[in-house]
Amino acid sequence: MAARPSHAAMAKLQHVPSPATIAAMRTLTIQTILACVIAAGALTACSPKFNWRDYVSQDAPYRVMFPDKPVSHTRTIDLNGLKVEMTMTAAQIDGTMFAVGTAEAPDADQAEAALGAMKTALVRNIGATIKSEKSGKTSSAAGASAARSAAIDIEASGNQNGTPMRLVGHFESRNKRIYQVVVMGKETDLSKENVEQFMSSFRLQ
Repeated sequence: MAARPSHAAMAKLQHVPSPATIAAMRTLTIQTILACVIAAGALTACSPKFNWRDYVSQDAPYRVMFPDKPVSHTRTIDLNGLKVEMTMTAAQIDGTMFAVGTAEAPDADQAEAALGAMKTALVRNIGATIKSEKSGKTSSAAGASAARSAAIDIEASGNQNGTPMRLVGHFESRNKRIYQVVVMGKETDLSKENVEQFMSSFRLQ
């Protein structure tokens, strides 16, 4: 009779995170939250085909088009001294990450100040250099004229394990709520069409 596989082997076969992985998840940065969404086994095998679908968040008032079925993960993060519960919702296609992060600050002032901290954290995580940055347009939403809002849009290039990387990010505050909308992957794999499809589909409700 063949020996039964060990619990560790069974966990690997079932894509269940090991205890060491779970422990490491307690000290995540913004970038490792994105990686955790994949490493924890919440995403199925990546499809080479883009299968765009409308996603309406249950955690924050936004909707967006993801290129595959997304998964969500919530962790406490530190944004330059401001600790918030951030929910990352992400999908990956062939190593390219499409993600939206949301959190709520104590007030609108701190929400607006957090935009720069989110931008800096993501850029540093891939050792990137910002190629372009501007005060972006806020997403259209009902009652937007009465809301306090701010936005930053960036494009950055970096290097991860010797591979050229590109990051496109939109960081937005609307009253106390903060958002980050990000596409990140190998520079050679990010097509203009797919980046625009995702970024332009983001809308506040």
